Amino acid sequence: MLTAGIMSFILLLIALWGISIYNRLIRLRNLKEEGWSGVDVQLKRRHDLVGNLVNSVKGFMIHERAVLDEVTRHRANSQRAQNMGESVAAESGLSGALGRLFAVMENYPELKSNTNVLDLQNSLEELEREIQMARRYYNGTVRDLNTNIQTFPSNLVARRFGFTEAEFFELENVEERAAPVVKF
Repeated sequence: MLTAGIMSFILLLIALWGISIYNRLIRLRNLKEEGWSGVDVQLKRRHDLVGNLVNSVKGFMIHERAVLDEVTRHRANSQRAQNMGESVAAESGLSGALGRLFAVMENYPELKSNTNVLDLQNSLEELEREIQMARRYYNGTVRDLNTNIQTFPSNLVARRFGFTEAEFFELENVEERAAPVVKF
């Protein structure tokens, strides 16, 4: 009888331990989803701002149609992205295209004095900083989730309930990791 009581107590402790680990994994997965949602919101804001910037400079940059078309195409690809992998690839392309747009804009003195364009560029610089912060938060939540999924003993619970590691949001090209420099 004493042995059955001890066994029941041990089984209860194991069940509570498993529930605790399961709940921690759920909390970490939800934080990761929240982090991705924050990145997604910032990227949507970026897409809107890029559209406004392109529309503002179109009249000035008549001879630079290819650059404007490239930015527009990458922006559309970013908006159509369905998962994080597609978003990373699309955002890499958009960052590169924006860098080329800003380089070409340097050749247009009338853009340097246009307050609408300057305001949009300042907003884009601030938004790029916010995107970086959102990416760091997201990647931190991914790190915590992946660490819990990979380490013993929580990996036993994670494997049993189908928790999978998440991908970090990293830009593929080293040059694209920096925010575009906007200066006139």
